Amino acid sequence: MKSKYWYDYLWIWSIVYFSLGFFNILFAWLGMIDFFVPIIIAIFAGNKWFCNRLCGRGQLFSKLGGALKFFGNRQAPRWLVSKWFRYGFLAFFLAMFLNMIFQTYLVASKARTLNEAIKLFWTFEVPWRWTYKAGTVPDWIAQFSFGFYGLMLTSMLIGLVVMVLYKPRTWCVSCPMGTMTQSICKLKHRSNLNKK
Repeated sequence: MKSKYWYDYLWIWSIVYFSLGFFNILFAWLGMIDFFVPIIIAIFAGNKWFCNRLCGRGQLFSKLGGALKFFGNRQAPRWLVSKWFRYGFLAFFLAMFLNMIFQTYLVASKARTLNEAIKLFWTFEVPWRWTYKAGTVPDWIAQFSFGFYGLMLTSMLIGLVVMVLYKPRTWCVSCPMGTMTQSICKLKHRSNLNKK
């Protein structure tokens, strides 16, 4: 039997994260761990150790799809794993992230009021007002929470859909964080080769 390591249980982190955010939107800030840690590892270690070992979402897809046999077990279409789609998807996610930052800035500068709604698939507003009591923190902190949780939940739902249609970790192939860290690793290796 294969030995288990502490990081083999990080799939629980994904469930805990989304559960906490469902009841208190301010927990959405914890998702920044999944945003910064892969980038830091890619910059300093020059590898995708986070994606391969620490990503709770990827582990959850493996767990649901593999152990529970809950997937189509088909290869993803070529366009879904193509370079142009992966980088296009990364650009789209970055644009949505920057828009979320801009909305947070507008609330911080009092140019607009707090919007207590989660946007699923960047379009559908889901009122989620029970998750936040107004005035608990400055409005911009809550605005970022609603925006970031919506981004994380949307990407999780997309991952679940492609998991059911194809193989368990199909999301990982076109994951924006995975594409970004892969790009960082390539740049780092190219830089190291140029120094030699």
